[in-house]
Amino acid sequence: MTIAGGRAFTAQVEPYVLELLACPRDKQKLRFEESTFVCPEGHRYPVIEGIPIFLISEAEQTHIEGARALLVAESRDASGLAKFDIIPGKIDPFVQNAIGATNGGLYQHLVGKLTEYPIPQLRLPPGNGKLFLEVGCNWGRWCIAAARAGYHPIGIDPSLKSIRAANRVATQLGIQASYIVADSRYLPFREEALDQIFSYSVLQHLSKEHAQESLIEMKRVLKIGGKALVQMANAYGLRCLYHQARRGFRPARDFEVRYWRPAELKSAFASAIGPASLSIDGYLSLNIQPSDLRFMPAHYRALVHFSEALRKLSDSLPFLDRFADSVYMSAERTS
Repeated sequence: MTIAGGRAFTAQVEPYVLELLACPRDKQKLRFEESTFVCPEGHRYPVIEGIPIFLISEAEQTHIEGARALLVAESRDASGLAKFDIIPGKIDPFVQNAIGATNGGLYQHLVGKLTEYPIPQLRLPPGNGKLFLEVGCNWGRWCIAAARAGYHPIGIDPSLKSIRAANRVATQLGIQASYIVADSRYLPFREEALDQIFSYSVLQHLSKEHAQESLIEMKRVLKIGGKALVQMANAYGLRCLYHQARRGFRPARDFEVRYWRPAELKSAFASAIGPASLSIDGYLSLNIQPSDLRFMPAHYRALVHFSEALRKLSDSLPFLDRFADSVYMSAERTS
């Protein structure tokens, strides 16, 4: 595969994705030369172990793993990263260790004990071959869900460790997906490249300024008529109020959750992307997944069932929307 006149390129990226790539700084086309993507302005992005790293060194990193990935990119030396083999029937060690952090507190009891990957149910219509971008994919659970729903998935994350794991899991499960190290504020795609953007438990960890920058970038890379579906934390949710009170309602620091008011969310998504609407993901947790009931002990299953009952009841009692903890914001690019 060649890109923009460059030499043959071999990577863990589907060929059609290469045609979508653009410099995250100036949005210009890229060429490939000697294991590096280069734009006409001379910006360079290395490929490490077949994984393009499109992070911007002069930008403030939103996660420590972004800073670590930059060090690997600059040194071009990944020898310090743990090496894991793909073993049929065995859960990837990265996922085994990270499941509590990536999937939330309801999964903490599964650390080191997973016997299958918890793949959630995507609340989107069938993909029919549409291009799907997951922002903040980590080990790729939602990209796997998207592939199974008929989308062509692409995942980005600032963590090289996570992207390496996502590639291993996709290979193990026979899933065709492309994974790239990148920042949601500087998406490495050309304008109007994608049909659907999805993000879960990611933008809620960014400062509101950085989240707004990410939303503006989402609009840029969406096709006209393309949509974004993003999970966020509702400031008025009962669990969310409890956690805000625990930290004394002080401003969030580092990677702590930022809590948004519903009106604030609707305004932010509408102004950055286009017509926006809010729907309920769940109550009393920020990661309620009914599809994962079999992984949970009885008291967690009861919580999930209660959340689902409230979500369905909110259709006839709209005031319940205000107290949901986890919400989805949907926005469409119309111009």
